[in-house]
Amino acid sequence: MTSFAPDSIVLNRKLPLWYQVSQSLRASILGRSPQDPLRLPTEEQLAGHYGVSVLTMRQALKELEDEGLITRHRRRGTFIEPDALRGAPVRLLGSVDAIVAQQSGMATQLLEHGRAPVPPELAEFFPDLAEVATYHRLRGDEKTGEPTNHARNYVRPELAARIDPEDLVRWPMTKVLRDVVGADISRITDTVEARLADPETSRLLQVPLLSPILHYTGVTYDTDGRPLDVAVIHYRGDRFSFTVTLDAT
Repeated sequence: MTSFAPDSIVLNRKLPLWYQVSQSLRASILGRSPQDPLRLPTEEQLAGHYGVSVLTMRQALKELEDEGLITRHRRRGTFIEPDALRGAPVRLLGSVDAIVAQQSGMATQLLEHGRAPVPPELAEFFPDLAEVATYHRLRGDEKTGEPTNHARNYVRPELAARIDPEDLVRWPMTKVLRDVVGADISRITDTVEARLADPETSRLLQVPLLSPILHYTGVTYDTDGRPLDVAVIHYRGDRFSFTVTLDAT
């Protein structure tokens, strides 16, 4: 039986290895194609793939098993749960792969894309630009089709020239920038605050006007400290929660 092939990552020694591996594998699982096999490689094969010990790999797999994304069967192997819950909270420890994992696994519709003037509220991030490339997507539960969030990304034009819009239907912008465009991402800053649903958000997310939503702003920086992408996402307040864990090491 052919096994599912996860993406590779470069591990950051400042973060727990099991955590990085679990989030990378989680993103691969949630971003898989329907025709991809459900069986995972063995613990030993996965450990070799990620360059970690079997014990570390086992801890990473337990994290995904506890979340309900995989099931493990003695002698049969480990399998992806095709109907696993996709909207579970994600613990963020500063890993780009954690951001990719959080954004993956949703049915995505690209509503529009093009060029637009830099919005005044984002001018501080693009002081050298008059225009940015914009992408507006609606994302929802794969099983029920229920809309859960809508996102606008504002991307530097030179990077957008290398983005295939169809890739944004399958993958999160962070993954496209890093793995397709080849952008050297150094960090992502997240801001989450409570807002009330405006008319557009009310219509797209099918929630009452002025009902509570989560307003997320994520800024992706390169190694020179230059913002590459600003994501503005409105999440249904009844479907999402964010947990941030600070690593003391």
